[in-house]
Amino acid sequence: MVNPYASYLGDQDALAVIASSAGRLNALIAQMGPERAARVPAPGKWSAREIVCHLADNEIVFAYRLRQTLAEPHHVIQPFDQDLWAKTYAAYSCGQALAIFSGARDWNLALIRSLSAEAFATPVTHPERGTMTFQTIIETMAGHDLNHIAQVERLV
Repeated sequence: MVNPYASYLGDQDALAVIASSAGRLNALIAQMGPERAARVPAPGKWSAREIVCHLADNEIVFAYRLRQTLAEPHHVIQPFDQDLWAKTYAAYSCGQALAIFSGARDWNLALIRSLSAEAFATPVTHPERGTMTFQTIIETMAGHDLNHIAQVERLV
């Protein structure tokens, strides 16, 4: 299981998906408003605001992973526990999370679009998923986005 989100991506273009995610999220959250976005749908489930916080955290993580993969031969990715990170989400507004996600995503897209075709084959290892490539990280980002955007859509 190199990309646990591959089923969400299917045959969609990963770069097109990640390029559209921030706009889709911003539109969904605007449709909900801050009060609805903060509502927890069920015990143990994240609100739309918490999902956006999670996406913002992940974009920071993906930024690091992308750059480390390019900079260090055979880089080994450091996994993290999303539930432990989520314990801090009360500190952030949905607007803050959207701003971080959108800004970091733009920064990551600028990097990705600047690369040669060879860079996408750069190998990297995830301790739980095995050896993958820079391209696999992009595909994981896209599938991860689609998974969580679908969750927010259901909350709208």
